[in-house]
Amino acid sequence: MSGLPAILKATEEDIKLLLSAQSHMGTKNCDVHMEPYVFKRRADGLHIINIGKTWEKIVLAARIIVAIENPADICVISARPYGQRAALKFASHTGAQAIAGRFTPGTFTNYITRAFKEPRLIIVTDPLTDHQAIKEASYVNIPVIAFADTESPLRYVDVAIPTNNRSKHAIGLAYWMLAREVLRLRGTISRSAPWDIMVDMFFYRDPEEKAEEEAAALAAEKPVEAEAETGTWAPGEAAPVAAAGDWTAEDATADWSAAPVTDSWAA
Repeated sequence: MSGLPAILKATEEDIKLLLSAQSHMGTKNCDVHMEPYVFKRRADGLHIINIGKTWEKIVLAARIIVAIENPADICVISARPYGQRAALKFASHTGAQAIAGRFTPGTFTNYITRAFKEPRLIIVTDPLTDHQAIKEASYVNIPVIAFADTESPLRYVDVAIPTNNRSKHAIGLAYWMLAREVLRLRGTISRSAPWDIMVDMFFYRDPEEKAEEEAAALAAEKPVEAEAETGTWAPGEAAPVAAAGDWTAEDATADWSAAPVTDSWAA
């Protein structure tokens, strides 16, 4: 990262976040165009991404994004489920458009379609799954920024950000860092203060896990509500007085054997 000015260099906290999210973990396959971004290859064949290059490309991509006057002319695309939440959050914080889910063919080339768009820049989560968007962007000369793994093809990709795009934490962190750098360059947030948006907001959440958490929280609240309705008393307190006419309230010490016999079957 020696090519960056001191103010744009990654802090120790940024490097820790990239390592904890496993952004440096590549795959066993490596595309020939991704070799400059590979730090080394482990004994098990897994390629390790140089996170110094990752940070340099995040800063470069942010400077390109800021150069576009209208943020709505930027389109963020993610067909991969792990990157859809991150793409939507990035778009909401930076003012860009988001296409989360299946990309409709003809979105950039067929003006008759309802979803027709003419962006000045597109950002894709994975060059493999978003290949249709990259191919159409090449037809109409739209620059492409892509989060690329070691096996990702870089055909028609103008700026590749090397990172692990198979992990939900790595994808979310990459989008969070890019959004934060864009807002810093725009002057919206300060570099001296941490961003008040947590990185967890960009992470993919499984709908089943969310439903289980809500069900567990609801189950934990029910016993408290039931106890409040029935009421309980401490051992030292007197029990509630029974209502009038309730036979259970009679004296428990009464001797029923002493009562006179009014009728005798023996007679």
